[in-house]
Amino acid sequence: MLVRDAMSTVILTLGPAHTLRQAATLMSARRVGAAVVLDPDAGGIGILTERDILNSVGLGQNPDAERTHAHTTTDVVFAAPTWTLEEAARAMAHGGFRHLIVLDRGEVAGIVSVRDIVRRWLPAREPTPAL
Repeated sequence: MLVRDAMSTVILTLGPAHTLRQAATLMSARRVGAAVVLDPDAGGIGILTERDILNSVGLGQNPDAERTHAHTTTDVVFAAPTWTLEEAARAMAHGGFRHLIVLDRGEVAGIVSVRDIVRRWLPAREPTPAL
């Protein structure tokens, strides 16, 4: 199975000036754990994850004052839609992260998460039998 079969194609995109509270609000509303940050001044495409926001709050930083650009990972490992799920899982395990931005011909095509991969690898849950 390939990354394109598991990735989410509906992507939350933020700018570098969004506050962490705005990012958290949007991520929560969309029920996603990561957002793509487009910042042409910092190299283009980055990723902001729930862990980045949690780390900032844990350090006592103000989520209304902190901007996404200060917490965005810019040395991103990108996946291709033609990668196998095993390749994506290996990259995540090796890098210690749970999300990969998927690029197709240099354009953001989606995001694949550990949860997306697990859902594809495991059979659908069967209803619990009634007692």
